[in-house]
Amino acid sequence: MKNNKFFGPAILLLTAVIWGSAFVAQRSGMDSIEPLTFTAARMILAAVVLAIPAIGMDLRKRQTPEPTEAKKKRIQYTLIGGVGCGAFLATATIFQQFGIVETSAGKAGFITALYMLIVPVLSFLLFRKKGTWLVWTAVLVGVLGMYLLCMNEQFQMTRGDLLLCVCALLFSGHILFCDHFIGQVNPIQMSAVQFATASVISTVAAFIAEQPSWAKIVSAAIPILYCGLISGGVGYTLQMVGQKHTDATVASLLMSLESVFAVLAGALILHERMTLREIFGSIILFAAIILVQIPLPQKKKK
Repeated sequence: MKNNKFFGPAILLLTAVIWGSAFVAQRSGMDSIEPLTFTAARMILAAVVLAIPAIGMDLRKRQTPEPTEAKKKRIQYTLIGGVGCGAFLATATIFQQFGIVETSAGKAGFITALYMLIVPVLSFLLFRKKGTWLVWTAVLVGVLGMYLLCMNEQFQMTRGDLLLCVCALLFSGHILFCDHFIGQVNPIQMSAVQFATASVISTVAAFIAEQPSWAKIVSAAIPILYCGLISGGVGYTLQMVGQKHTDATVASLLMSLESVFAVLAGALILHERMTLREIFGSIILFAAIILVQIPLPQKKKK
């Protein structure tokens, strides 16, 4: 089935639907619980769920003869990749959770999707990977879209929008880190390490800054279950599996639909409405996100 050309894209489209609708769960969960406690609870839940298949795969792997050097390298890459991705995931989600308290689910979805524009910029700054003129045009168009989406009449960004911009930057780091390691490890096992790391970071932060209690967690049980089990454990694992079987450009295009599904879910479930200015900003920003992922035809060598 994994050889089917539609397998990877279908997985990533499902991932976009899951992530988009998760913004609604994150927004509604803030009615009865603090951001750090909510993040810690969802991360712990995802880590526990993913630990089961990850341990099972490791036990089966041990039954197959494997060169010592290859085994050592596999474990090393899984741990380094998982811990790195987990650190980015935890900090990005924390900023996102604080930001979403002060804005709508749909708007949060579009600002978070900025990582699609930030990734090529970081690739140029960190790895000297030159982008095409189309990429830099998309970045400029994206800046205009962000201005219309986030700037108010006083020409200021709200605190929530600023927190979500930081979140998008951190998710860009998560994407780059994931891309570097995913081709050399088992995606389920790396995802399990990722969520174990994220759960430790967010739990420590919650006990330092908030007062977590079982009563608060129970009151937000449904949003936590959705974000922890579906968006977290299932969604991020599907991302890794989908990316492994899909062209990078197609994968980015499909995952960028997360922002559209966030708006649709926010309108249908939370009855959220955007202003005309925010709608135009969202359309322009989404156009930039699509534009940045269109590959230019390569020049034929004579």
